[in-house]
Amino acid sequence: MTNEIHGHPLVATIEAVTIWSVNAYCQTKSLKLTSNLVTRALDGLFVLDLGQIYNGSYCGVLLSYLGAEVVKVESPAGDPTRWRVVGRETHPFVMLNSNKKGVRLDLKTERGKDLFLRLVERADVLVENFAPGTMQRLGLGYPELERVNPRLVYASGKGYGSTGPHRDYPAMDLTIQAMTAVMATTGFDGHPPVKAGIAPADFMGGVHLAASVLAALYQRERTGRGQLVEVSMQDALLPSLTSALGGYFESGGTLPEQTGNRHNGLSVCPYNVYPAKDGWIAILCMTDRHWQALCRLMGRADLADDPELATTPGRCAQMDMIDEVVGDWTRPQTKADLFQLVTGAHIPAAPLVHLTELVADPHLRERGMLRDVDHPTMGRVTVYGNPLRLGDSEPVEPRAAPLHGEHTDEVLREHLGLPDEELRRLHEEGVI
Repeated sequence: MTNEIHGHPLVATIEAVTIWSVNAYCQTKSLKLTSNLVTRALDGLFVLDLGQIYNGSYCGVLLSYLGAEVVKVESPAGDPTRWRVVGRETHPFVMLNSNKKGVRLDLKTERGKDLFLRLVERADVLVENFAPGTMQRLGLGYPELERVNPRLVYASGKGYGSTGPHRDYPAMDLTIQAMTAVMATTGFDGHPPVKAGIAPADFMGGVHLAASVLAALYQRERTGRGQLVEVSMQDALLPSLTSALGGYFESGGTLPEQTGNRHNGLSVCPYNVYPAKDGWIAILCMTDRHWQALCRLMGRADLADDPELATTPGRCAQMDMIDEVVGDWTRPQTKADLFQLVTGAHIPAAPLVHLTELVADPHLRERGMLRDVDHPTMGRVTVYGNPLRLGDSEPVEPRAAPLHGEHTDEVLREHLGLPDEELRRLHEEGVI
């Protein structure tokens, strides 16, 4: 029976088509069919990274950590983040551009544009987060690049997206925070708005863009075609307001927007950052069991037995009193002792950590999320490791970010076959 099925004409046709498709794909990528073909998830993929500042650059570095060859294409002026400090490169640039090759290319010249299009012909992915209309004005929008390479996944990070009344607004992390109520919900009630201490729109946008790239690559395996993928930073940031919006809808808009260190929807208690003898500690009780355990630690059987505090809504109704009781208990103790006590009772808690402590954190160091590498001009620098852990994908060791145009000749020689004499002329003409 097995031989009969194997020899069936339809099965034979499927087998032939499958073998042809795999061979054709590998020939396109100049790869050989071997059992060791892929050691990392994105081995063999060629990515052109036109990312600027944080958003697109973070998407690119994530792809590099998955094994892709990522080429950072910069204008003669360079990525604005590179030169924030006069006369030298900056740590933000170095941290977000590890493992990339650097190419300097003037896309405003016809020769530079022609070289770029030739690179696009060989690319699997292009990442850009320029201001709306920039790529179109260069004649390098998706329709033009699709004609050059129908398999290209064109990943576009935008502030507000390419549709809707806000599509043309200039966008940075701060402006997205302002337009998405992040600033309105940060800080303490009755005080001026405060931005988040991090850059959530840039990095959440970058993560979503990388996820879209991976989805498009997976779809390409089935269709043979690339596509335009787009992520709006505002769209990516919006779901982080779930607690705040939940409180807004459930209260009919009567809850304060700003809740300080309390839960955004004021629907969990205790939930705050409490004083310690040597700093602060965050403690929250998501369940009634957490509350009972905390009462035992505090020696407050009266609170544990109080029926009005037995449920989350009941505790939230007496939030000021509970925060005062918990704060009185934490204040005379060190944050290390408190952390051991509270987590020992399986209650979520964490000491407040400052940047000095963070960069030396043994947990982050052991997991490789903070790594030290040698940079040719800055010496020993700390860069990010890979947050994406794939069990069957070999880890990529971090490499220092490229100098401005450091690998231009190498990339154009390897991918386009340009001879040294032509490279010399392109340098003289200022194209590269």
